[in-house]
Amino acid sequence: MTRFGLIGYPIDGSGSPALFGRAYPGSGWTYDLIEGSDFEKSWQTFLSSYQAINITSPFKETAFARIISDGGRLSPECEETGAVNIAVKTSEGVVGYNSDYMAVRRLLAREGFSSGDVAVIAGYGGAGKAAAAAARSLGMDVTVCNRTSRPLGNGSSTRPLEELPLLAGIADILIYTLPGPVPEIGDGSCCCPAILEANYKTPSLEGAAQKYISGRQWLLEQARSGYALMTGEEPLL
Repeated sequence: MTRFGLIGYPIDGSGSPALFGRAYPGSGWTYDLIEGSDFEKSWQTFLSSYQAINITSPFKETAFARIISDGGRLSPECEETGAVNIAVKTSEGVVGYNSDYMAVRRLLAREGFSSGDVAVIAGYGGAGKAAAAAARSLGMDVTVCNRTSRPLGNGSSTRPLEELPLLAGIADILIYTLPGPVPEIGDGSCCCPAILEANYKTPSLEGAAQKYISGRQWLLEQARSGYALMTGEEPLL
């Protein structure tokens, strides 16, 4: 039986199994939560028992490095982001993809964002890197705020998180990938006209902007791309 799953920690309560079931009702495929804080153990479970997996926090960047070290292949958007959230076994080894990048790019384009618009990214983990790369691919001007300073690969670094309220106030959209709220953004004082939030389980910023794009929309878009890559079939959802 072909098996699929999700690795990450914690992932209890993930919406991925339900989405997979909706995409392929009656397929007979299984989709499991492979929960554990030990990346190596989860990765070995994938290699021994699963055809393809989704990868979530905190393993996206670790999976990127692992695929390289094992001689696998990375798609162009993975090379751009430094993070992997889908791994598929093939005859040529494991191939990594980043459907977060695909989802954010599709959502931004659908809302009409394009060259010259300003995006501020909150957080620079796997989702933040994918969001920044997707916005840049549309020609947007991108600034990233993070709790710790991190290089951006173009000679610049992330901005301190304390600057987020000011920067969001002069942006066209805030893409929020942090797991919890920043008080100055969530208290109603955000002047940014649009927010795209990654967190779909416990969102922090719903109602904080005139245009709110939810984490569930993000999840659905990355699921559409991801399931096609994992199974070779187009989803029904």
